[in-house]
Amino acid sequence: MSVWRKNNSEQSIKKSWSLEEAKEKLSTFCAYQERCIWETKRKLYEKGIKEEDSDELIAYLIEEKFIDEERFARSFSRGKFRLKKWGRGRIRQELKMRQIPESLIKMGLSEIDPYEYYDTLLSQVEKHWGRIKEQDPYKKKFKVIQYLFSKGFEMDLIKEAIEELNMGD
Repeated sequence: MSVWRKNNSEQSIKKSWSLEEAKEKLSTFCAYQERCIWETKRKLYEKGIKEEDSDELIAYLIEEKFIDEERFARSFSRGKFRLKKWGRGRIRQELKMRQIPESLIKMGLSEIDPYEYYDTLLSQVEKHWGRIKEQDPYKKKFKVIQYLFSKGFEMDLIKEAIEELNMGD
């Protein structure tokens, strides 16, 4: 428990929603951007909604097409790749954390064009190579590899991109 909550316990409890209020607010929450069941359940938990009511609300949102995990996986994959420049490994990990089934993760990752993926990797290699101030080319290469691997790119593709750009020799 945070220090703030200990000292302000009466103020820290969030106002919980009624069932009708929750339907309305969650419809807006899910319409604003793609959501998965996990994110929605998390929101319901934060608002103090009981589990049986939570399950009913989730069923309503799925039935009304506010939640669609396939649509979420596809949108999430495209967005994180194009905007944050994440690799497939990082996207897969994040989708797993959100309890998306493996079959839907594969569908989501299929949204990423392989040529665009490799071009993005090449541009990330060049960009990061220029940022690192290390003089030793081996250490510099290691740092670039480490950075791109942490972004979720595959090791074999990283090495191939570095070789293609003749960096680290």
